[in-house]
Amino acid sequence: MGEQTQVQAKPETQTPPQPQPQPNSDSTLVSNSPVDLPPNPSNPSKIPIRPQKIRKLSSLPSSKTPQITASSATPASTKSRRKSTPKSSSRVLPQIIKPLSADGEIDNALLHLRSADPLLGSLIDTLPVPQFESYHSPFLALSKSILYQQLAYKAGTSIYTRFVSLCGGEDAVCPDVVLSLSAQQLKQIGVSGRKASYLYDLAHKYKNGILCDDALVKMDDKSLFTMLSMVKGIGSWSVHMFMIFSLHRPDVLPVSDLGVRKGVQLLYGLEELPRPSQMEQFCEKWRPYRSAGAWYMWRFVEEKGTPTTAAAAIDAGNVQPLQQIQTGQETQQHQLQLLEPINGIGNLGYLTIFRLK
Repeated sequence: MGEQTQVQAKPETQTPPQPQPQPNSDSTLVSNSPVDLPPNPSNPSKIPIRPQKIRKLSSLPSSKTPQITASSATPASTKSRRKSTPKSSSRVLPQIIKPLSADGEIDNALLHLRSADPLLGSLIDTLPVPQFESYHSPFLALSKSILYQQLAYKAGTSIYTRFVSLCGGEDAVCPDVVLSLSAQQLKQIGVSGRKASYLYDLAHKYKNGILCDDALVKMDDKSLFTMLSMVKGIGSWSVHMFMIFSLHRPDVLPVSDLGVRKGVQLLYGLEELPRPSQMEQFCEKWRPYRSAGAWYMWRFVEEKGTPTTAAAAIDAGNVQPLQQIQTGQETQQHQLQLLEPINGIGNLGYLTIFRLK
């Protein structure tokens, strides 16, 4: 019996440890914590802190990362496109800016002008095709433009011929040779003291490296205009003529040229001569071949035989400055150095200077 009681006592002592699942329940709580605790974040134990951190780490990146990737992807693509477009455009520019003397450029210019401006197209059919032939270096062409200023064509041609002979020929005209000539030598061939100073200033800028033929040929129109305007005696009209007839730039519009303005008036049947500020609007459709359009305006005026409107600017064979006629406000010394000639018939003499056919 005693053994039986002992045996009975053993199951009594063994039964209590079996129902004690406290350590096991604790372990289950720890293992189930990420699943059970999110809906009960108010428990003050240390366990809910972990899922809160997990929530922050898991929710914030998941919500932000797609926003960052989506938002950053589009600007990156657009920026890359924006960066790529200027590069492509800068590469295209040299191909667009071809001289009119290049093969096929005159044909392209006439094709564009005919389609863009029917009135000009009908005029093109009645006039010869322009020819642009390179034969002068930029330095010689600029020197020539200075010598012809404010002179009739015959007088300018006489002085230019003597100047070339004094230098030793057209091929010998260079900055060093011009600087070696004295003012007295230039005066003996008919070059005024003011024009001599213009020639010296041009030669000095070449000698000092400010200007050179290769750089002028490669410059864009805006830079070329800025650089040449620094030379004494060379103004906007001279630069425009140089760009058209020496460099054969395709898209130059000499808005202050009387012959071009008169041609626009005749072409469009305007009652009054268009102002220089209006020329851009009238000739906008000619882009990017406004030089060819200007050439036809000169020829149109010549064929019409109505360049006598420039007679008011002619005084005893000498020609008054075009800018002075237009504005009457040439007060600054630099502006006085930029005075331009109106040759014989509305600047048409300049066409002969540069042998435009």
